[in-house]
Amino acid sequence: MKTVLAYSGGLDTSVIVKILQKEYKSDVVTFTLELGQGEADLKEIEANATKLGAVATSSVDAREEFFDDYITKAIKANALYEGKYPIGTSIARPLIAKKLVEIAKKEKADAVAHGSTGKGNDQVRFDVSFRALDPSLRIIAPIREKWMSREEAIDYAEKNGVPLGDITKKKIFSIDENLWTRSIEGGPMEDAMNEPPEDAFKVTVSPDKAPDKPEYVTIGFEKGVPVSLNGKKMGGVELVTTLMKLGGKHGVGRIDMIEDRLVGIKSREVYECPAAVILIEAHKELESMVFTREQKLFKEHIDSKWAQMAYMGQWYEPLMEDLNAFIESTQRFVSGNIKVKLFKGNCMVVGRESQHSLYNQKLATYDKSDTFDHKSAEGFIKLWGLPSEVAGIRKRKWTKRRY
Repeated sequence: MKTVLAYSGGLDTSVIVKILQKEYKSDVVTFTLELGQGEADLKEIEANATKLGAVATSSVDAREEFFDDYITKAIKANALYEGKYPIGTSIARPLIAKKLVEIAKKEKADAVAHGSTGKGNDQVRFDVSFRALDPSLRIIAPIREKWMSREEAIDYAEKNGVPLGDITKKKIFSIDENLWTRSIEGGPMEDAMNEPPEDAFKVTVSPDKAPDKPEYVTIGFEKGVPVSLNGKKMGGVELVTTLMKLGGKHGVGRIDMIEDRLVGIKSREVYECPAAVILIEAHKELESMVFTREQKLFKEHIDSKWAQMAYMGQWYEPLMEDLNAFIESTQRFVSGNIKVKLFKGNCMVVGRESQHSLYNQKLATYDKSDTFDHKSAEGFIKLWGLPSEVAGIRKRKWTKRRY
């Protein structure tokens, strides 16, 4: 048997290499994807996998693809799971799964494997994606099939010659990081009353320690996609990375929430996502300027459904394709500039402009340049309130009859 393993180079996936070899009698091909983890050295990770006995290794820097095909869709959908989480981990998993299936076909592998546990969300995202892309592949999840605590994983590593480096049993937090978000869980934060300690954060400073002077940045959009900062054209990866640093400097993008996992567990999740918070806030504001009221109200429902489906591992569900088609249609006029103010953990939209704007200053103003016909308002209100008026008359008649 030959298995392709989604390999990060960390403790769990390193242990899984040995488990697959020893307990599943499988040759192991490791695959590592660079999605903006920040500290990933792909060549070093591949070398470590080879030392563990992998028969082949592969790695790809897919940051551009991640932005172009996944993050941009999340921006256009204003994707916030339960109104708060920008679903960075969620949208990365279907990309990893797609690449893993491609490697499996190339290597003529029988199975794919991942390191998810039995009570997390990622197991669903991986498994559902694998089955949608190639149901003939066997799916192996050793940590789920035989639950192994961190302490047990370290003991297993020591007994089976897996190098631990600086990994210890005292690691406090579980971290997942990519270009879009950094998620932190575990340790003292499992008590929902405990404030997250400062050493949990890496991307953002505490808002109370952020600069005392606000900073302004203007984001340019073309058909819903951010393409410039302060008038300078940028590629997607550079733009997100720049906003990550800029927002983090001002303490923007910290999220602390109780989240409903797919498997029915409520979990305490903490995120750092300055770029996501800034870009989604800016994108929503630009939509407000160019959408009609009906477009805006209806798309809020679609956006919510999109975020839910992405979170729940349904990236390859046919309805997702339909939602993307609708959302893409709405973005044809979402071009313009949004100016935001970053200050002490807050991201505030303070300016906006678009050649497709439906905002008409001469209609909105209260000064002498006002062109709105005030006399028309009385007739409008009469007709608008007519159903309520008729219902009120009926109610009064009915009340008199009863008493």
